[in-house]
Amino acid sequence: MRTWKFFAVSTRTASRPRPEINGNTKVLSRPKPCRFLRKNGYRILYRNFRGRTGGEIDVVCRDRDTLVFVEVKTRTREDFGRPVEAVNREKRQRIARGGLAWLRLLGDPDILFRFDVVEVIIADGAEPRLEILRNAFSLPEPYIY
Repeated sequence: MRTWKFFAVSTRTASRPRPEINGNTKVLSRPKPCRFLRKNGYRILYRNFRGRTGGEIDVVCRDRDTLVFVEVKTRTREDFGRPVEAVNREKRQRIARGGLAWLRLLGDPDILFRFDVVEVIIADGAEPRLEILRNAFSLPEPYIY
């Protein structure tokens, strides 16, 4: 088994002003999911990874001995379903392409990996509610590893 090679990323957010809600829920939710993941034992490795093949990963992290590719989905309410329901087939394939690109950067190691989704629900006047859905989906067809 190969050893881990990680790319360190600064995740300092203390000096940044707190964003206000301006219609773009992604702006408000960016630092919260990373803090939430760290509180749940994840180690953040990289944010907003873009692969050469068009893949993208919101957060790359490690949970013990498993490499985790995290998609963050934010909604202001659940009238039209949960945020995880927005991770459709095309989005899963884009995330998978990003995950495979990350693994190629590491030299295709023989390690465990999975795809998680963090749901962020921002209700009016309330604290955002966050939930981790571990192993939300597996590597979709036609991808293999």
